[in-house]
Amino acid sequence: MTSSSEAALEPWHCVCVLTPRFNMMTLYALLEPLRIANYLSPSQIYSHQFVSADGDSILASNGMPQICESLPETPPRNSTIFVFGSWGGESYANPRLMSWLRLLRRSGYQICGIEMGSYILANAGLLSGLTATTHWSYLKGFKEKFSGTRVVEQLFTEDRKIMTCAGGTATFDLALHFIKQYRGEKLAGEIADQIMHHPIRTHESPQRITHGRGIDSLPTNVRGAVEIIENNIEDPLRVAEIASRLGISQRQLERRFKSNFNCSVARFGQLMRLQHARGLLVTTKLGISEIATASGFSSQSHFNHAFKKCFGRKPSHYRTAWSESDIAPYWPGTLSSFLDSVRTAPET
Repeated sequence: MTSSSEAALEPWHCVCVLTPRFNMMTLYALLEPLRIANYLSPSQIYSHQFVSADGDSILASNGMPQICESLPETPPRNSTIFVFGSWGGESYANPRLMSWLRLLRRSGYQICGIEMGSYILANAGLLSGLTATTHWSYLKGFKEKFSGTRVVEQLFTEDRKIMTCAGGTATFDLALHFIKQYRGEKLAGEIADQIMHHPIRTHESPQRITHGRGIDSLPTNVRGAVEIIENNIEDPLRVAEIASRLGISQRQLERRFKSNFNCSVARFGQLMRLQHARGLLVTTKLGISEIATASGFSSQSHFNHAFKKCFGRKPSHYRTAWSESDIAPYWPGTLSSFLDSVRTAPET
């Protein structure tokens, strides 16, 4: 990018690349802070345009259309390219967009993949050897598919002029970081006040806090146990070993999970493994038996039974998260509903 003094001569330009079923809230989470930056400044400091390789009217996942221009042959040099993808982004492969992104990368443009836009950048070969993130529900599949990328669960990343963002309200934080970095901390703070977004989170802030238990964050030991469970999905640890790593007794750990989740540590661990499997079903081409093994199940029959009991569908029915015949996304099986269902159910 140019320096602050150079950038002040003309607005910094944001090229918003939209793909089918992009997330409208995520798009405007980027644009609203930039609009307010213009509102608070004596002259326009940001501009934007909507472009697409998929037509002149792109439907968002909520059914709202957005009029787009064709991909510009050469964007202004003072531009950042933001690629927006959501449902279906893991398999998006328009060759025109892929070639265009590779060309811009070679030309030195700053490029950012937002939510499933990270998959699009990775499929274009732009994330090899870099650090990246995407929405947490797709992160395991992303890591499985793109082993040459260092995958982290955080709000956004920046690595050698390539950025990735988890989407949702993390895009507010990305936009405020963008403004703070090139226009100053004071302006970013005033914009945060205007949109009542506090605190401004850093790029390394976690994507998840509650894990289905309500609006409060988890106690330290419980959060630590959840992290251990998630880091050992393929080879689940015994509850006693998890407790030992945390420096507390197994009884204490079970009591804290009962208090926070209304279920045992083992039952919560099973849910984490099922959620992991669901992500792999949608974002990879691994076979059902491979996914069962990768999710810590000793047999495919046990996996099939547990999966259908939790989500109401066979694993094979989850190979497409949102098929072309569905008019809206459908992703049943929340953490909270699962935890509610096992409060009185016997352990299996």
